[in-house]
Amino acid sequence: MTKIAVISDIHGNTTALEAVIEDAKQAMVDEYWLLGDILMPGTGRKNILDLLATLPITVRVLGNWEDSLWRALHRKLDETRPSHRYLLRQCQYILEEVTPEEIEALQEYPLQVHRHIGELKVGITHHLPDKNWGRELIHLGKQEDFDRLVTNPACDIAIYGHIHQQFFRYGSGGELILNPGSIGQPFFLAENLRKDLRAQYMILEFDEKGLKDVDFRRVDYDVEGELQLARDLQLPYYQVYYESLVNGIHHTHNQDLLREIAQQQGHDEELDAWLRGNS
Repeated sequence: MTKIAVISDIHGNTTALEAVIEDAKQAMVDEYWLLGDILMPGTGRKNILDLLATLPITVRVLGNWEDSLWRALHRKLDETRPSHRYLLRQCQYILEEVTPEEIEALQEYPLQVHRHIGELKVGITHHLPDKNWGRELIHLGKQEDFDRLVTNPACDIAIYGHIHQQFFRYGSGGELILNPGSIGQPFFLAENLRKDLRAQYMILEFDEKGLKDVDFRRVDYDVEGELQLARDLQLPYYQVYYESLVNGIHHTHNQDLLREIAQQQGHDEELDAWLRGNS
């Protein structure tokens, strides 16, 4: 019997991650699979990396926010674009505690991993096998894109993250496709579903016959405590973080709003000073 906690899309939400790990320990999981998007835009920095280092994580894959952090570190973003300036300012915040070498180490994670458990082959990605960003695998995605998860190469079960929604469906050949949801930023289109923004993850239980159980978990955590931590740490773009945790609305691509916040809260000046000092 093997119990695996599948965790994804933490996005720096320190308090939610702590609650999920406590829940997983009470469930007596044996190991963890980490599906990417560890840091940004939440409060967590070195503390999250240190916490994850204490866990028996046996699978790690590369998320798109790891790529964004690396690109920000190396100034490979457009400094005139509000959403890119948002990422650069988040990187500045991360670098107050996390070294460039630690960011480089995250970049070494693979895009795809396969594990054999008994006779089952499991494919693990953040998004597609060759592309960890995009919208192909949302609930309205094309069947042929989902089939890429189980045919590239062939596997019996595919697990991916990225879309911030717990998900259960099948490939064209009957293969199982699962998504554990997001620990730090659950997402729903339907307004009534956004009333439940508990941290999400998944526990898989395997026995001698195969996959015995898929347990989609939702864990309460102290949202106000996380927001207070964000205020104490002077988290950049606090309003954006508040909206994602309280209302389930994500503004990371809202160029006008990000420009307005950066100007009103002084993030533009902070970022420009940092960029000049590190040029």
